[in-house]
Amino acid sequence: MSRTRAVTARRGGRDVTLPLLLSVPHAGLSVPGELAGGCLLTAREIAEDGDGGAREIYALEAEVAAFVTTDVARAVLDVNRAPDDRRADGVVKTHTCWDVPIWRQPLSDEMVEWLFATHYRPYHATLSRAAGARVVLGVDCHTMAEVGPPIGPDHGVRRPAGCVSNADGTCPAAWVETLARLLAQGLAGEVRINDPFRGGYIARHHARELPWVQIELSRAPSMSLAAKRAAVLAALRGWCDELEQERGEHASAAPRSCETEPR
Repeated sequence: MSRTRAVTARRGGRDVTLPLLLSVPHAGLSVPGELAGGCLLTAREIAEDGDGGAREIYALEAEVAAFVTTDVARAVLDVNRAPDDRRADGVVKTHTCWDVPIWRQPLSDEMVEWLFATHYRPYHATLSRAAGARVVLGVDCHTMAEVGPPIGPDHGVRRPAGCVSNADGTCPAAWVETLARLLAQGLAGEVRINDPFRGGYIARHHARELPWVQIELSRAPSMSLAAKRAAVLAALRGWCDELEQERGEHASAAPRSCETEPR
């Protein structure tokens, strides 16, 4: 299931929302009933292939203008892959990122098309619809394994506490630098830019509609999920505040407030 929510939060004694579109593509744990009988993975293996903790860390629906997620497990369908990415760890996978086989038999072309029609295309259509005048930045939200898995850009390498990516162009470099700096203030460790991830398909594809950035938080147990959530929220609020201040300093640019008025 894909869903989006546009809600109003309360902060500072008045109703506001951060003008952000949050995408959380890998928090799902479900295998659609039509596929369950052919899936070899245990519940634990399904969870290990996804973004553990993402559902809790990025539970920010009440803080942002739009929020999109899916209940379908990453091992079944990866909406952060291009539709023609048919690698083992591609859009419809044959193996998990830990190189564990997923299916008893390869999925038929008809079943792959069903996944695209019922889950993949609706997810991206929802992101496109949410990219309106009330949103200034899309944020694709992830968690990452503490150490790079076998199928990954950094197998066996210990990862930083966080990573902020813009694929060298999905949003201004200064925006990424600001967000990385603010995120590092709340995390117990280093936050890198475009390392080990440079930004996935969601950020790259939808950057034609509005600026996008990708956030990855390490699943290392150095902080609780609640503390990581607080760090992300503080960084996003701080980023919006700094953008609002910067725009306010350029009166001739007709600045747009980073906190929208109530609906």
